[in-house]
Amino acid sequence: MTLSASLKSKLLTLTKSKKITTIELIQGVWGGYGQLLRVRFSGGKINSVVVKRVNTPKPENHPKGWNTNLSHQRKLTSYQVESYWYQHYAQQHQSVDCYLPRCLLTEKRENQQILVLEDLSECGFPVVKTDCSLSEAKVCLTWLAHFHALHLQKKPQGLWPTGSYWHLETRPDELENLADSKLKQAATLLDKRLADCPFQTLIHGDAKLANFCFSTSGEQVAAVDFQYVGKGCAMKDVILFISSAVKPAHCEQLAPLLVDHYFKVLKPLTEFDLESQWRPLYSIAWADFQRFVKGWSPDHWKINNYTEALTKRALNEINQHTT
Repeated sequence: MTLSASLKSKLLTLTKSKKITTIELIQGVWGGYGQLLRVRFSGGKINSVVVKRVNTPKPENHPKGWNTNLSHQRKLTSYQVESYWYQHYAQQHQSVDCYLPRCLLTEKRENQQILVLEDLSECGFPVVKTDCSLSEAKVCLTWLAHFHALHLQKKPQGLWPTGSYWHLETRPDELENLADSKLKQAATLLDKRLADCPFQTLIHGDAKLANFCFSTSGEQVAAVDFQYVGKGCAMKDVILFISSAVKPAHCEQLAPLLVDHYFKVLKPLTEFDLESQWRPLYSIAWADFQRFVKGWSPDHWKINNYTEALTKRALNEINQHTT
């Protein structure tokens, strides 16, 4: 992996280092849009940083075949949102209960956008998990509860007007592809129920397990990847996390424990009774996500008995409200 001479010079100045020792690939950016790199230094104050390098021209292919101009523009907007987030919001998140990497440098070129971020592995969060225990899942939901309380009723200045990567307004192609006629018919009503909740917050928008970095003990986490942060109902983050961290066969047993934990943590963080407002929207939020998944990838493993039952419950509730 290589970096431009000008960026290398800036990184050496930023870290007050003598030289760059290694540049290693952490992972590719979704859809072939770039790379996450770890740059290591010697003789300076910082051992390493993470560089997120995004190429703005449209890639030739998409992992799921959605290589449209609308998809491309959505991703470009998401990178602009993430850059704005790190420049204007990240400084509010230095508490260990709601930590995220500091932004050290942003740079925008003709065909490339670069974020230089604090390396969480150097800040006490070196572990990324592909599966987790119940206690580790609760740690992530503790982070989300603090995040939602911190940003309660804030306007999404510079962010998505409605957060999450599956928001209905940004996914017309997937809605058109949706074969579930009842869910398709209810899509606008589901979206409206979430938007009409009187208590809105900023949501992470892609709060999957892979976007949390754990401490070695597993007792604390920090979060990354703020491309889809914006205004919304907190249950959207909660259901997305559970969908990524709990195997479908265990959801019926474990999901209620996780939701209970989330509200237990949230309650003392705000003077409002958010549980009475948000908990009833749990199935609605899941049905909203199911609408996206079934249109985007109809054979996806996240479509299962648990999600179908919750979607059916949400559709029944929607029908009762409209009759």
